Amino acid sequence: MKRHSLLFLPVLFIAGCGSHPEEAPPKLIVEVKVAKAESAEVRVTVRGPAFVFAREQANIGARFTAPIRKLLARKGDNVSAGQVLAQLDNRDLLAQRDEAAAAVTDAEANLQRVTSGTLPTDIERARGQAAGAEAALNQAQKFYDRRRQLFEQGAIPQRDLLLSETELTQAKANHEVAKRSLDLLQNQSRDKEILMAKSKVEQAQARLALIKAQVDFAEIRSTSAGTITEQFMFPGDMAKPDAPIFTVMDLAVAVARVQIPEAEAAAVRSGAACTFVPADAAGTSFAGRISVVNQAVDPARRTVECWCEIPNSKRALRAGAFGQAAIVTGIAPDSIVVPVAAVQFVEGTPKGVVMVAGAKGLAVKKEVETGDIFDGKVQIRTGLNAGDSVIVQGAYGLAEGTQVRVQGGKKQ
Repeated sequence: MKRHSLLFLPVLFIAGCGSHPEEAPPKLIVEVKVAKAESAEVRVTVRGPAFVFAREQANIGARFTAPIRKLLARKGDNVSAGQVLAQLDNRDLLAQRDEAAAAVTDAEANLQRVTSGTLPTDIERARGQAAGAEAALNQAQKFYDRRRQLFEQGAIPQRDLLLSETELTQAKANHEVAKRSLDLLQNQSRDKEILMAKSKVEQAQARLALIKAQVDFAEIRSTSAGTITEQFMFPGDMAKPDAPIFTVMDLAVAVARVQIPEAEAAAVRSGAACTFVPADAAGTSFAGRISVVNQAVDPARRTVECWCEIPNSKRALRAGAFGQAAIVTGIAPDSIVVPVAAVQFVEGTPKGVVMVAGAKGLAVKKEVETGDIFDGKVQIRTGLNAGDSVIVQGAYGLAEGTQVRVQGGKKQ
């Protein structure tokens, strides 16, 4: 950092009365302006270049491929969260939605039919077998009762009675088997039929929900409040999931991403105060707080990225703005500070030269090492003492030992 100012300095020549060639040449006196070196509390800072980003930013795109039918917002518009920005062609989806709704109605009707008691053919067959077994049992019972009467009357031998008894026992067994088969088939088939019917209803409802979601996705909505800073497509363009339509930035809080030299980054802490000065508005600064200190060093630049979050409710900062950011890393009490104009910096270093108006009115050159620069002042780490009269105007090109006079004051 090198600062020079070219000034036309008033020079006074003092000579005695008369003009004799052998007399001494007039004495050179340079008028200067001075300021006192002061002792003050200085905020120790580290600095680096920074670019401004939005704290929240989103690329808004389509969930499926379809032509853009209508745009409801354009680049530069302020939008709210959930606001519809564009509409896609959804005629095919509406047809699919109606078809899916009809499938749900059909599945629900089938479930109602199954649960109301309508049985399949296998159950009807088993019921017929059970009825036949019951009829055979009744016939065997009547045949046995008649033969028993005949046996008691002595009309038939006991062998015939035993045969009838055996047939009755077999008929009872057949009837019991048929009845149990019918009950088992009825219970198992009914449960399975109901389960399958319910499953079909759920499948149809899930497909309908999917189609409805696709219909909703045909309206492209903003995910957050902010400003549309980029617009990539227009009505008639084919929207695709891999291509954004808009970029929405929320600049209510701006983030200055500052690159701090690796050697100085160790002192930076999250929550530290920071300021950002835009390059195109050097007299304006924006205060904020450090929210992120990256734990990785940029291998190319050997810097550490830090994020300075800045309240930006009036949108004074724009995304992409470039400038200088300063981060407070500590407080240095009882520091010597002088106006920046008093220091002639050695470019690229924190060192420089300060001309001091000495006690005998002579300019004294002092080499100094500087620290932080703030509010038009610079911290002097070595080379000056509090109370020194530093020359702030007229020091450039001034040789050490030159007689100086303070403007508006007496000769030093």
